[in-house]
Amino acid sequence: MTLRERIRAGQPLLADGGLGSLLLERGLRPGQPPESFNLDRREALSDIVRDYIEAGAELVQANSFGANRFRLGPHGLGQQVIEINRAAVDIARTAASGRALVWASIGPTGRLLKPSGDAEPGEVAAAFREQARALVDSGPDIIAVETMTDLAEALLAVRAVREVSDDVVLVATLTFEKKTRGFFTVMGNTIQEAAAELAAAGADVVGSNCGNGIENMVEIAREFRATTGMPLAFRPNAGMPQIVGGRILYPETPEFMAVRLPALLEQRPAIIGGCCGTTADHIRAFRKVLSV
Repeated sequence: MTLRERIRAGQPLLADGGLGSLLLERGLRPGQPPESFNLDRREALSDIVRDYIEAGAELVQANSFGANRFRLGPHGLGQQVIEINRAAVDIARTAASGRALVWASIGPTGRLLKPSGDAEPGEVAAAFREQARALVDSGPDIIAVETMTDLAEALLAVRAVREVSDDVVLVATLTFEKKTRGFFTVMGNTIQEAAAELAAAGADVVGSNCGNGIENMVEIAREFRATTGMPLAFRPNAGMPQIVGGRILYPETPEFMAVRLPALLEQRPAIIGGCCGTTADHIRAFRKVLSV
């Protein structure tokens, strides 16, 4: 069974958990781009990959979330976009040593598209193509366009990946907020709009990550499943971050999330995992649920 066939068959793949929150524990400074670790802190990234695999993850991430020219440029790394993206995949693949698949992340540029902001859609699309080309050439198993809060920007990223490759498995997940009338992105996009337009643009898998703990993510998953028959992916946070004693803490323990994971699995996701605040302990707890 190929990866795409497994995804379509609805056999859930267990992805890893948070990355940025773990890098903070390993010396990432405030304001420092996490992707800079690809250049001079490779072993820290490799350790995280190995920890997640030992916990039971089948998909581990390449540290490429913000590796686009818009995010790297202000840090003097704009000319190293290709190098940083290629290193991200190489680090993850080498650390995995064939024990897990590698997914490469494409996150938002951090700029608002016109007319809401000043970013030209053509320039944003070009930045995504540059990143997508570097990632595809490095050979990840999956590319995930993730943590998008503007469907228009997500579509630019999905189309950019598809312009580079028809073959790579492509996941697209947005971040939603719970309002009185349901779940919306900060730009007002609905789950129904996201599912339909991301699929039409070429995504193999759609869903949500970040911005919600597992209880809200279960609600989001139910709405996605009621909307589409597409393969789905969900990666909740370990709750919403809290500042305690000057530290960022996430309140949802591995046990708390694991007890609620079966409700998420009822929606037959193709991929599940964790986002901000989740650790190898959370993924280990998820694996136990999946193994029952």
